[in-house]
Amino acid sequence: MAYSWDNRVAFVVRYLYDIDNNGYLDAHDFHCLALRTCVLEGKGDCSAARLQKYQHVMLSLWEEIAQLADFDKDGTITVEEFKQAVQNSCVGRKYEDFPQAMKAFIETNFRMIDINTDGVIGIEEYRYDCVQRMVLEDIKVIDDAFNSLLNDDDRRKGGLTLSRYQELFAQFLGDSSDNCQAIHLFGPLEL
Repeated sequence: MAYSWDNRVAFVVRYLYDIDNNGYLDAHDFHCLALRTCVLEGKGDCSAARLQKYQHVMLSLWEEIAQLADFDKDGTITVEEFKQAVQNSCVGRKYEDFPQAMKAFIETNFRMIDINTDGVIGIEEYRYDCVQRMVLEDIKVIDDAFNSLLNDDDRRKGGLTLSRYQELFAQFLGDSSDNCQAIHLFGPLEL
């Protein structure tokens, strides 16, 4: 099922962390994530100071993930190792209880999606984020996914605030049911 916990966690590996698309995570992915984040957040600009900040964030994330998930200590993390680490560190937990480096990544990811930097991910920004990594032919599917995430407070604010995004991200990884509200956080998922 596209929205099973296993598929959601595999999605995180494939589309958020495995930048070089080789099927596993290693330090190279996180070096590349730092540059990608710097360029995207800077809308093309990549200052040395901001790049250094993101290198620190992403390499800290890699070190934390490696400590939690590189069970065989070979310097790479498979999807199965990552799933086991998420099971151990995130399932059944709130955002506040997530590993610190993962929280930093989630906050950075929010800032990358919030293109206009107004503190809210609106439908246009959500659409942009979805089409960057998925092949989709109908905008309605994306819009329906976005609208399924929103509660009344989100609708009043025009989308997802950082605190709401954090809450949904924690559900996406930490709720093992196939129908939690956060299943569409990254758009309509495929198997």
